[in-house]
Amino acid sequence: MRHKSCGSPFARVILWALILAVASPAGRAQSVLTWHNDNSRTGQNLKESILTLSNVNSTQFGKKFTRSVDRKIYAQPLYVPRVSVPGKGTHNIVYVATENDSVYAFDADGTLTRPLWHRGFTSPTKGITAVPCADTPGCPIGRVVGITGTPVIDSTSKTLYVVAFTKENGSYFQRLHALDIGTGGEKFGGPVVIQASVAGTGTGSVGGNIAFDPLVQNQRPALLLLNGVAYVGWASFGDLGNYHGWVLGYNASTLARVAVFNDTPNGSQGGIWQSGGGFSAAPGGRAVFLQTGNGTFDANQTGGVDYGDSFLKLSTTAGLSVADYFTPDNQSTLDEMDLDLGSGSGLIPPKQGGTFPDEIISAGKQGIIYVVNRDDMGKFHSARNSVIQTVPGSINGYRGSPAYFNNAVYYSGRADSLDRYTLTSGLLSTLPVSESSTTFRIGSTPSISANGTTNGIVWAVDSVSNTSSVLHAYDASDVSRELYNSN
Repeated sequence: MRHKSCGSPFARVILWALILAVASPAGRAQSVLTWHNDNSRTGQNLKESILTLSNVNSTQFGKKFTRSVDRKIYAQPLYVPRVSVPGKGTHNIVYVATENDSVYAFDADGTLTRPLWHRGFTSPTKGITAVPCADTPGCPIGRVVGITGTPVIDSTSKTLYVVAFTKENGSYFQRLHALDIGTGGEKFGGPVVIQASVAGTGTGSVGGNIAFDPLVQNQRPALLLLNGVAYVGWASFGDLGNYHGWVLGYNASTLARVAVFNDTPNGSQGGIWQSGGGFSAAPGGRAVFLQTGNGTFDANQTGGVDYGDSFLKLSTTAGLSVADYFTPDNQSTLDEMDLDLGSGSGLIPPKQGGTFPDEIISAGKQGIIYVVNRDDMGKFHSARNSVIQTVPGSINGYRGSPAYFNNAVYYSGRADSLDRYTLTSGLLSTLPVSESSTTFRIGSTPSISANGTTNGIVWAVDSVSNTSSVLHAYDASDVSRELYNSN
């Protein structure tokens, strides 16, 4: 039986988010509205004016406070400064979602010990609870599963979008909620029940159609907000059940469903995990980029519509449709060996010099880093990969996503170091130019704090066990130089 990891629980990321978010003076702090800071998934915060290479050390930097929540945290906390909370004034707020179907709004400055508000989507006395993991085909998350994917915030409408998974008197539901960031109240007539179907003859089909199954589909990837639409993706629990890779789009103002996509309608699997990473989108773009996991692939055949182990470019101009794709030449081996291509999110770097200015970079469990041309992704060729570049990365593969800063890309493989690659005229260095002395147990998804192009610091969490994690900070220009770790 194959086992799919959802990525490590990040209970201590609350502290990390708090430390980084409150470091900048009020009025200058950068909001964190989406997973990895922006839709390009660079992981950059370029407005950090207090934390520097000289003061991030064991004597001047450290944990400020802790806050308790009701279950594990898999979703990345988000941050918004200067939020008006009725009857409680204006606060810098960190938003935290848990597997018990809770969303908490904490004062980020630590002045209040209790949440500014707490919204729970369960009611045990009415038979509404988070879903016992034992009820799912093979949930690896913990005792219960509720909110797993990272929410997204619209700063203009002051709305947080989040998907909750509940068990209600023996039935199972996934719902999209739109919450007021100041009160936690539902907006736009929400929530809405996640429902969809597509034409197809693949696994789980009935009468030529495949219906979305809320008990089988795992809402793991972070939500994406693009051009007024909230996009949500799904994979599976433990690689079991009649699952597919789904993407649904909802109008952010009305919560009406406006787009449906299934990546293996005539096949099976193709889950979209990305280890919790969100779909990618270029600034001003009208396309969604994502990476799929193991599953049926026949897109190279006449009439083929199944895209296992592929990079996908989905056009958003009329619903969702495949505008382009790239599939490695060894796709069948990836599928057979459970070497998901889609074990991390795609990084869209700034426009590059050279022949190919528009790129996306991602890597999977095999450990090869692919640099793909977003304008002509290369499709599938059995004898070669028609991409800009392939770089042999971690020999143990990747279960996370990269970060970008100052013409460099940072990656951390499973049981491997944090590596810094340079990016010059659209090409990565063929080997890391520096690497950490730390070996990360399951790998990490690094993030960057900097003041413009100066004082770049790479932050990475090492889940040293299932119950303990360590926060590391490195000089972004040379990651062999560790500035701090929480031990």
